[in-house]
Amino acid sequence: MSETASVLVGAGVPVILLLIVYLIGRAAESSHLARLDNDERELADIVMSDLKRLPDNWRATDLHLVTGVAVIATDYFKVFAASLRNIVGGRVWSFETLVSRARREAIVRMLREARDAGANAVWTVRIETATIQGKRQGKSGGVEVMAYGTAMKVTGG
Repeated sequence: MSETASVLVGAGVPVILLLIVYLIGRAAESSHLARLDNDERELADIVMSDLKRLPDNWRATDLHLVTGVAVIATDYFKVFAASLRNIVGGRVWSFETLVSRARREAIVRMLREARDAGANAVWTVRIETATIQGKRQGKSGGVEVMAYGTAMKVTGG
């Protein structure tokens, strides 16, 4: 093999690996989003609000604190795309999907806990977000989201 051919093959290997990582990450993300869609439809009958006060015509019983926590890790393609985006500036779309998935997963887990407690509403919902940094900045990490609220059985209204 000539020197030029070996340089071209050597340069193509990282591109192929990056493409494989992208495709695997994309498939995993699509699968997670489909599962979240199903879970959210299944739990849609539970009323959820960030308000502090219930409507005047509602009566609440069996109050419980419910929580849901989700940690979603970055993949190497998202880190690579974000580092390129940081060079030119602007929104980092790859990380926005990461935060959105973690938030939805935390809410689903909170609502499942509410359903298990026999609740039909979760009130005063709050969402906390934290980033998790890996050993070397920009190399790995993820996002942690915690959703919590007061689950209750409501009647009236």
